[in-house]
Amino acid sequence: MSTETNLTTTGADAIDVAIAQGIDFDGTPIPAAKLDLYHGVMGLEAGRQRSGVSNTMRSRIVRIGAKHIPQEELNRKLTDAGFAPLKDKEIAFYYSK
Repeated sequence: MSTETNLTTTGADAIDVAIAQGIDFDGTPIPAAKLDLYHGVMGLEAGRQRSGVSNTMRSRIVRIGAKHIPQEELNRKLTDAGFAPLKDKEIAFYYSK
């Protein structure tokens, strides 16, 4: 017997939807211990003071952009948009393999 789901595996919200439903993309249930830990850590993060919207935007752009955009291009896009260029530690973390 297979488990049918209507989950999409693309888009920014795909993971959040799957977590909310407690079901992985392959249709298997996410173990309660994993969900409990995730919700506990996300609860801590929800209570953290933020440093500003622009800083958070830049962090997300770097973290996600580095998966899809070459270093030089991402650096140019950041500076063109008025953000700080990539830091040495970001280059080392995201682009050094």
